[in-house]
Amino acid sequence: MRIVGGKHRGRVLAAFKGQEIRPTPDRVREALFNILAPDIQGANVLDLFCGSGGIGLEALSRGADLVVFNDVSAASLAVLCKNLALLREKAQVYNLDFRLLLAKLNITFDIVYIDPPYGSGFGKEALALLAEHGLLAAGGVAVLESREPFEAEIPHLVKIDERRYGIVHLTFFTAE
Repeated sequence: MRIVGGKHRGRVLAAFKGQEIRPTPDRVREALFNILAPDIQGANVLDLFCGSGGIGLEALSRGADLVVFNDVSAASLAVLCKNLALLREKAQVYNLDFRLLLAKLNITFDIVYIDPPYGSGFGKEALALLAEHGLLAAGGVAVLESREPFEAEIPHLVKIDERRYGIVHLTFFTAE
């Protein structure tokens, strides 16, 4: 895994060993950040289900002010913390069930990236909780990564875009 843009562009990061983690491919991260480019500088970013943190680390490299990382895997977060130290970046890192984290946070985010285990149904639940707790800033964007196109309606969120990169689907939402 490497950083594809920003001040840390090209830096190779420590990677998680094993099959439990499915990092977002470099090509998808690059396309995602090309779409989000105008919104990154100075943004508050939530990388939910962060794994080893590729999305949030990319956001820090591109000028995000605050990145909050969360994952239930302590092993993944150990790799994330190693990469934060390597890049000399600071962030908030949580090791909580996503439901507990979303109920606990009292900040709004400009960008929220949701990359749950494929097929878990956690994406729909996380989007609903994000809207319910008012965690998406006005004009903010929530992005769901999934294997299949996402068709469900989420109260108080509007689907604004959908992109496909191989088997990866990115669905973009904003608050009503």
